[in-house]
Amino acid sequence: MDEDSDPSELEAALYDDDDDEVFDADDLDAVAGEDDDEDGEVDIGGVGGIDDDDAFTHDIAGKNRLKNYEVEYTCLSIEGLQQQQKKDVDHIASMFEIKDTDAAILLRHLNWNKERLIEKYMDNEASLKVQAGVLDDHPKRPKIHKRKDFTCSVCFLSAEDEDGGEMETLALGCDHRFCKDCYQHYVEQKIREEGESRRVQCMQEKCKLVIDEKTIQLLVSSPIYERYMTLLNRTYVDDSSVLRWCPAPNCENAVECHISHKKFKTIVPSVRCSCGHAFCFGCSEQAHGPAVCPLVKEWLKKCKDDSETANWISANTKECPKCNSTIEKNGGCNHMTCRKCRYEWCWICAGPWSDHGNSWYNCNRYDEKAGVNARDAQAKSRAQLERYLHFFNRFANHEQSARLDRDLYSRTEKKMERMQQTSDLTWIEVQFLKKAVDTVTECRMTLKWTYCMAYYLERNNMTDLFEDNQRDLERAVEELSEQLESEIDPTTITTLRQKVTDLTVYVARRREIMLSDTAQGFEEGRWEFNVGLGL
Repeated sequence: MDEDSDPSELEAALYDDDDDEVFDADDLDAVAGEDDDEDGEVDIGGVGGIDDDDAFTHDIAGKNRLKNYEVEYTCLSIEGLQQQQKKDVDHIASMFEIKDTDAAILLRHLNWNKERLIEKYMDNEASLKVQAGVLDDHPKRPKIHKRKDFTCSVCFLSAEDEDGGEMETLALGCDHRFCKDCYQHYVEQKIREEGESRRVQCMQEKCKLVIDEKTIQLLVSSPIYERYMTLLNRTYVDDSSVLRWCPAPNCENAVECHISHKKFKTIVPSVRCSCGHAFCFGCSEQAHGPAVCPLVKEWLKKCKDDSETANWISANTKECPKCNSTIEKNGGCNHMTCRKCRYEWCWICAGPWSDHGNSWYNCNRYDEKAGVNARDAQAKSRAQLERYLHFFNRFANHEQSARLDRDLYSRTEKKMERMQQTSDLTWIEVQFLKKAVDTVTECRMTLKWTYCMAYYLERNNMTDLFEDNQRDLERAVEELSEQLESEIDPTTITTLRQKVTDLTVYVARRREIMLSDTAQGFEEGRWEFNVGLGL
């Protein structure tokens, strides 16, 4: 849209054919990303999330309801993870009237699956405790005792060798007693060098009793105990099917999302950590809607390994029919002479050149039943390579454009400062530029993954619909990106602000349509792929 666009043209740009209604900036604030949390914590929601306290209010307003391509999730800090663990431990300890340390060991044994633990405990309590490494009916907690007439079976030092004729010792409920120094060295080695936490067992050979957290605290120094607790928190997330660590560098948050593993074939569980990093809960890759995890896995593997190198060789080289040497055609002539065996043959049909004479054009008349036609195989391989490069180049282009658009942030900030100086706009009012950059970057990442999905789509009417949505989003993104790159004219700031704001809303709406229709297509089973979606 140019500067002379009249209101009717602007209205048409914001018209949504699917819903038969006109969207203005106020109606689409949520689409354009105004649901971001001020304090950076995401409790429930899609990309932006909503606070627990405000969930009911927002739902009534209808502004932050989850779209069909969004999933519900919760972002948890280390403190939040510890609180969840304590809550589960207290629940099990009170239910079965056991020590909290034993409850924690039982939960870790079954990967914090409370329902499974309750079922197994009710079925065979004694057997479960043996498997988990918990001593049945032992209410006393281990303590360090000083003993006389004691010799450690590990270091063979006796109490007589110690000052005062007493040696500090420790025994678990199994009564396998060792000196404190040996126990401390053993536990510290397990934690520091082996990274073990959930199953640090008794020192006695073949004894499976697990050392609980409070006993560990008795034995080790504070730094070692802190590492031990960090390892426990990590295993809590790693063992859980509904928790994932945020993959952003130096981020210690985790995200909880109750989406079944089987649904990753039809749902893209995009989440955003409170640190701001968006990623896929299913595979921990960057957020890759609308392509589902199996397609992303296939695509990344295809882009990373040597499969396309082999495809290029197949498309651009052939083997000598006589000695099987690999030959690359370096000229326009189809008369090939093998440098190794000097055999002369035709590049098109791989037949002997002596049979061609002046009628080499007729080499396509060879018997088709004699084998695979070399020219057909060559053309097919070349077509596969060209098809891959078509999608990969566009995939890579949007990735690069997204990186370049991020560089706009610094330039945009300078533009915003100039706008304040050359107009009566406040700092809040010039934030529309930053919002536009955010929208463009987000949409480019979406477009990037549409090419991954399009590569694997079977060609049919549904594919045409997908590509139409893809084209409309791409066109809108390019128009907004062009506006952001333009120089600021103080005399047209008001017009520019209105145009960029309207385009930002429209681009965000096109992205929503793209993702929403794709998600609905997965739900209805209308997408067909040329690869399997096994996980």
